[in-house]
Amino acid sequence: MNSQELFYSYFKRWIKTYKDGAIRPVTMKKYQLSLRWIQSLAPTLRLCDITRLSYQQLLNDYASIHEQRTTMDFHRHLKTSILDAVDEGLIERDPTRRAIIKGKSPRPKKEKYLNQFELQSLIGNLNLEKTINWDWFILLIAKTGLRFSEALAITPADFDFYKQTLAINKTWNYKENGGFQPTKNRSSIRKVPIDWMTISQFSQLIKNKPSDKPIFVSEGEKIYNSTANGILSRLCKSAHITEISIHGLRHTHASLLLFAGVSIASVARRLGHSSMTTTQNTYLHIIQELENQDTDIVMCCLSNLQ
Repeated sequence: MNSQELFYSYFKRWIKTYKDGAIRPVTMKKYQLSLRWIQSLAPTLRLCDITRLSYQQLLNDYASIHEQRTTMDFHRHLKTSILDAVDEGLIERDPTRRAIIKGKSPRPKKEKYLNQFELQSLIGNLNLEKTINWDWFILLIAKTGLRFSEALAITPADFDFYKQTLAINKTWNYKENGGFQPTKNRSSIRKVPIDWMTISQFSQLIKNKPSDKPIFVSEGEKIYNSTANGILSRLCKSAHITEISIHGLRHTHASLLLFAGVSIASVARRLGHSSMTTTQNTYLHIIQELENQDTDIVMCCLSNLQ
């Protein structure tokens, strides 16, 4: 390596050296996308010419067409590689220090979850046949809060009908060529308790299926997230409720638990979050609403003390 090298060329080599084979394919694609943006926005920027000013300008150019959160991810990718260049003496000082992360305002987002009555309407409209279909898939996520890839990877062996639990220990690589792959993180490996009715229904559905094969994916079948989202959207329309995505079902599950008084710690474990902070940040609006309710309860309790 030399300091005269173009930054995008260095970043490309850095990815191959430190990331290739060490991260998931979906994460690698994000790094490759960052590489393309560097090449597009700063094709002539040399490693030795990266200063706080030139680095900030690169971030600003990126931020002009991306949201702040996306710009932060871009910054993290670049910063890690640049710090390695500093360690190797290719750059004298860290040009990423005190970088300002800008970005476009987030686009208005659709409602992410259903309330309890809407969820009941959705479940009431499901076509729960005697064989596995997408409606059963939707029911399972609504009852467990699994991620899309986690639910696709479920096999009969993952069910413990005696203890009424479902083991989550792998995901399905639907974005590539199929097949099992590791969970998102170590915290995602968990056992999710299931209500007796749902566990009984699935015990009948899967009793003649191979124990080590996914129950929702046929041999050689290509699965698309958009297919499941389309089916769910049509079901929501039919039930005259808010249209949500499959991931919105996961939010629905967590929201109902929080409103029911389940602790944040328990919800975090059930969802497979790496920390409670993730849960708190994701469901901040619900937590704030519950805190307001708690304040009313506290005031009522104190006012009764005479």
